[in-house]
Amino acid sequence: DQSDDIAQAGATPLVLDVEKADVDEMADAFSGADAVVWSAGAGGGSAERTYAVDRDAAQRAVDAAAKAGVRRFVMVSWIGSTPDHGIDPDDSFFAYADAKLAADDHLRASELDWTILGPGTLTLDPPTGRITTAPQGKGEVSRADVAAVVAATLVQPATIGRFIRFGAGETLIAEAIVDRTTGEDA
Repeated sequence: DQSDDIAQAGATPLVLDVEKADVDEMADAFSGADAVVWSAGAGGGSAERTYAVDRDAAQRAVDAAAKAGVRRFVMVSWIGSTPDHGIDPDDSFFAYADAKLAADDHLRASELDWTILGPGTLTLDPPTGRITTAPQGKGEVSRADVAAVVAATLVQPATIGRFIRFGAGETLIAEAIVDRTTGEDA
């Protein structure tokens, strides 16, 4: 559905069913890329589909990037992706929390130049170009600012090997992502 928007932005869209694509198909898709940014998600629904996309497909993408020789990998995760996330196994959100943590851990264990981004609750607010890596509450942040953080991360080597949690804030994105005093848990 977003192919036209991608083409208008100057990129070449590639449609791939990540639920079904194996490592070889993903590696072919990634071939020649400078980086992989994983921001795919099941978008709620069944726990089975959440695990299929947010864990299994994400893990295959990590393996495919390595196979394709794409060293840089940025994973868009969530602010609470830690072993002590506190989500009860009976909560419908547990599958998401569990799947994201498994994917993040798989990436951490790889030999790729990885960064894990942990935005808070996503909003449709206009971008501000500013975030905080010490968010309060749900750490709400606009989708546009998350995209800007991804773009800034790709060109900032100081983000490699880091898990950066963030929400809307007052610090310019380029400054916030290199600040190692708050918001990270590698």
